[in-house]
Amino acid sequence: MPKAVKKTILTCAVTGNLTKPEQHPGLPITPKQIADAALGAAAAGAAIVHLHVRDPQTGKGSMDFDLYEEMVGLIRQKNSDVILNLTTGEGGRFVPSDDQPRIAAKSSTLCPPELRVAHVEKLKPEICTLDFNTMWSGEAVVINTPRNVEIMAGRIYAADTKPEIELFDVGDLNMALDFLNKGIIKGPVMMQIVMGVRYGILPNPQSLMYLVSQLPKDAVWAAFGIGRHEFPILAQSFLLGGHVRVGMEDNLQIRKGELCRDNAQLVEKAADIIDHLGGTLATSDDARIILGL
Repeated sequence: MPKAVKKTILTCAVTGNLTKPEQHPGLPITPKQIADAALGAAAAGAAIVHLHVRDPQTGKGSMDFDLYEEMVGLIRQKNSDVILNLTTGEGGRFVPSDDQPRIAAKSSTLCPPELRVAHVEKLKPEICTLDFNTMWSGEAVVINTPRNVEIMAGRIYAADTKPEIELFDVGDLNMALDFLNKGIIKGPVMMQIVMGVRYGILPNPQSLMYLVSQLPKDAVWAAFGIGRHEFPILAQSFLLGGHVRVGMEDNLQIRKGELCRDNAQLVEKAADIIDHLGGTLATSDDARIILGL
C-alpha cells in the first residue's frame, strides 16, 4: 500500500484588528466584506478562515456580538463546509495613561475573560484562538494572565470548541505546557506559532526550529510570519512539517512594494508555494480529521 500523503492545512486570517483601512483600500471592514473575503479565501484553497469583526464606522476591532452573528450567518448562507476560527484576542489590550500609568487610557480594551469568549459560547465555532502572550504589541500591552486564560479555556471547551493556542514567544510555550500538564488545556493540542511581531519571537529558522523541538509530540502545529515574513515563514513551517497561515490580518503585500488584490490572492500564492514544494493542501474535511474536530 502506498503511504498516505500528509496534507497541509492552510488558514486565512482575513482582517484582524491592527491593519488599518488607510494601509489598503480593500481591507475588509463590514460583516459582509469580511464574509465575502472569507468565502473568497475558502474558494482559493483555505480550509480554515480566522475571523475578527470590526466597527463598520471606525474600522477598529470590535467585540459586538451582532457583528459576529451577521458575519457568520453570511458565510454559512453560501458555505457550510469551511472551518470557522473566531478570535478571542479582542478585549486584552491595556494602554497605560501617560501621567497615571496605573489608570487605563481611553484606547484600552481590557475586559473580563468571560466577555472575551461570549461570542464563542453563543456561536459555537469549531475553533477559536486562545492567546498565551503578555507582551507589548502595536500600541498596547496585551495581557493574558494565567487566571484569565484558564477561565477562557474552560468556557471554550464547554462550548465544544477547540482552542488554537497562540504562541508569540518561548515563555508562552512554557505557560501552555504547564496548562497542558495541569489538564487546563487538553491534548492533542492545536498550536499556532506567531513570528515577527515586534518584541516577540524573531522570525528566523533557528527560532522556529527551537520552538517546534519543544512542542508536545502529538501537537498539531502551524506557524506564520508578520509582514514581509509571511511567505518565508510559510515555506519554513511546511518544510518542518507544520501547517500554514496567510491573510490580510498579517500582511498586505503580495510581493515587496505591491499591495495584494485581496485575501484570495494571498491564499493562491500560498497554495502555489506549497505545490512547488511538493505538498498538498488539506480540504476542510481533511482538516477536521487532522485536528480531531
